[in-house]
Amino acid sequence: MSAKKILVTGGNGQLGSEIRELSNNYPAYIFLFTDKEELSIIDENAVNAFFDEHQPAFCINCAAYTAVDKAEDAAERPLVEALNADAAGYLAKACAQHNTKFIHVSTDYVFDGNNTVPYKETDTTEPTSVYGITKLGGEQQAMAYTDSIIIRTAWVYSPYGKNFVKTMLHLLHNKPQISVVSDQYGTPTYAADLAAVIMQIIASDKWYPGVYHYTNEGQISWYEFALAIKEITGAACEVKAIPTSEYPTPAKRPAWSVLDKSKIREVYSIVIPGWRESLEACISNIS
Repeated sequence: MSAKKILVTGGNGQLGSEIRELSNNYPAYIFLFTDKEELSIIDENAVNAFFDEHQPAFCINCAAYTAVDKAEDAAERPLVEALNADAAGYLAKACAQHNTKFIHVSTDYVFDGNNTVPYKETDTTEPTSVYGITKLGGEQQAMAYTDSIIIRTAWVYSPYGKNFVKTMLHLLHNKPQISVVSDQYGTPTYAADLAAVIMQIIASDKWYPGVYHYTNEGQISWYEFALAIKEITGAACEVKAIPTSEYPTPAKRPAWSVLDKSKIREVYSIVIPGWRESLEACISNIS
């Protein structure tokens, strides 16, 4: 029997790069990593042609427009819509036509951030930013065409790309003092852990469609996250706590982004690491 193919869109991003790191552990599969140069997912004809040629058994959509503040610019809106919403629909539709199983990665930004307990998959979605609105649109399009698995995550970081951890590592070693918001709470997600979960789902041969939440365990503020990075690295920089009101951004950030992971833990027997141990692992891979 020929090896099953896994298409990974956004192959050069944080999550795509971590799946690439794991790919050698899964010799039963052929991985097709694409970025916009290899496959423009906002071009439906290109998507259909790629599926016709390669016939993937699985598609993991890691591609997204993630510049949350830039997405608020009206000039950017068509591209944000195309990448975050329409492309998910094109991929899902192609998956349905080719009997391909679709895993779509989404975000905590589909919620308004006003909760005080961890968000469950069944909680009402009410995005407050263009990024959140378009990512919710992507979820809806993914579900419209095929029996997709949607995984919402939050606060993603890795040794790849741009993220909070890499920004903090730079600032902590180059500034005497930095200020970090202390009234926005969530749970960081090491992209390597999320990649491992996605591959565990694929390798399980069990397909239970629906929405799932995945982050590391625990809950902290961005300020506490920065403090932990300082402690782990031994940086001398002073980290000062400030309220969101002192750090205005074009896109409204959720004050509460903690996600309930009970469903994915139970359905797929997932063991979820704590945020601190995963942070330590990532920093050791960066330095």
